[in-house]
Amino acid sequence: MGADSRFYASAGVLTLGILRSTIGLAAAGDDARCFGGVAPLGLAGPDDVAFMEGRKNLPALKATKAGAVVVEEAFAEHVPAGSVALVVASPQAEFIKIARRFHPPVPPKPGIHPSAVIAPDAVIGAGCEIGAFVYVGAGAEIGAHSILDHHCSVGDGCKLGPHGRIHAHASMAYCLAGDHVVLHPGARIGNEGFGFITTPQGQHVTMPQLGRVIIGDGAEIGAGTCIDRGAGGDTVIGAGARIDNLVQIGHNVTIGRGAVIVAQAGIAGSSSIGDYAVLAGQAGIAGHVSIGAKARVGAQAGVSNDVPPGIDVLGSPAWPAKETMRAFARLRRLASSKTNEKTG
Repeated sequence: MGADSRFYASAGVLTLGILRSTIGLAAAGDDARCFGGVAPLGLAGPDDVAFMEGRKNLPALKATKAGAVVVEEAFAEHVPAGSVALVVASPQAEFIKIARRFHPPVPPKPGIHPSAVIAPDAVIGAGCEIGAFVYVGAGAEIGAHSILDHHCSVGDGCKLGPHGRIHAHASMAYCLAGDHVVLHPGARIGNEGFGFITTPQGQHVTMPQLGRVIIGDGAEIGAGTCIDRGAGGDTVIGAGARIDNLVQIGHNVTIGRGAVIVAQAGIAGSSSIGDYAVLAGQAGIAGHVSIGAKARVGAQAGVSNDVPPGIDVLGSPAWPAKETMRAFARLRRLASSKTNEKTG
């Protein structure tokens, strides 16, 4: 069972020879065999290509009906008879290449929908697709071959580099974004930061938020994610960063190159996330905290102190992962001994 053709355009039937060349494998005698798409091991049929990675998926490999499986050499002998083993070092990475061959990215359909509202001095690059009810403000620039889906908004003075994609109902304000940037549906970029003082009389007075959001090339921002603009300086999202759905990023935060921020994480103002660091789901980062390059913050961790580069932390308050696990183990043993005392 491959991808639903109502939603995903297909390149059509491809031969095994084409698929082999796509992932750098040598030609073989069965290269004329044809395939129609890709599918998971458990859903794939004789015309589909699947992949298997990791020993835990061995039962699914043995039971698959896929016509071909991209697989590591260690598991190739378990590929069922009638299914072709495409042996590679990194199955998932090579499978992605095959999936993209079957379902290449949909190019823009150049043109501007008549309902779009575009300021007279906005610059729209060549080959852009501008959907229904899109708003592009005064002085904004949209790079060539970008796609702006219906009901999205690009504020005054904003810039989106070439080959960008703003999905439906996403908005960009006070923002300069690079090439190949993607904003998924409902993302909010450039909101006013949560910065205010409280007077002796109990009145909350908002601090003017006068910075911007700078988004590097190739960054992707998930659906419903909110990124506040800087209060004075800028909020910066590094090139290639991947930010999941429903993430909150406060004003003046810096996200490094290739960092990964998973759903429902929250980063308070003026914190710094290093290159290729990972924040797991629902992690919370206090303000003015530094997370080092390639550090990893576990799910639901609460970080209130700096994390050195390359360190894994867990828990709330977050401690080094091994230390946290030892503490949990001791707590469990303590709880068990107390229960035994009561029942003994």
